[in-house]
Amino acid sequence: MIVAFSVSPLGVGEDVGEYVADAVRVVRESGLPHRTDAMFTSVEGEWDEVMDVVKRAVAAVEARSARVSLVLKADIRPGVTDGLTSKVATVERYLADGDAP
Repeated sequence: MIVAFSVSPLGVGEDVGEYVADAVRVVRESGLPHRTDAMFTSVEGEWDEVMDVVKRAVAAVEARSARVSLVLKADIRPGVTDGLTSKVATVERYLADGDAP
């Protein structure tokens, strides 16, 4: 399963990078495959371990902010591993081949 999520504090002003870094630190320390971009952090693993990481990432932000926003999207495909890499590689392969289906 891959979960893409975004967690940020509310009511702390526009600069939330320090809070987001607390959440990303939890993900990185989890040991699970992950990728962070400008809008989301994606984590790959089994349901319970991924959801535990998300919960702890939210708690890290919540520890410093009374209100937290969480956006989460999940791709639940039992038996699939290395989706973080393989899904992107598939798109890149199609792009390299031009417009071919």
